[in-house]
Amino acid sequence: MANHNTFGKLGEQKAVDFLKASGYEIKVRNYRYLNAEVDIIAEKDGILVVAEVKSRNKGFLEDISDVISPKKIKLLTMAANHYLEEIDTDLEVRFDVITVIKNSNDFEIEHFENAFYHF
Repeated sequence: MANHNTFGKLGEQKAVDFLKASGYEIKVRNYRYLNAEVDIIAEKDGILVVAEVKSRNKGFLEDISDVISPKKIKLLTMAANHYLEEIDTDLEVRFDVITVIKNSNDFEIEHFENAFYHF
């Protein structure tokens, strides 16, 4: 596996650990539908959270508005809609972005709730 894939998986695991520690129940990791992949689907307080994880090394920072393209938003919402139909629920849905920044041997995690709206 390429180094960036390994780093991405590590970032996703750090995000999962962070969400669990924050009281979220992880429902699915790497949910796929057609050409879409959702990194994490979790639930807390009756809200279904569709989370996109972005892992970066320190010094490679982007503005949060540039992290997810309109095409990616379309794919995420399509996958989230399919997941809701699949589990037959009408939970409220929220789209979050979790950034995992590696700084030497430490990781900084930021959780941006309601990173974008769709439903």
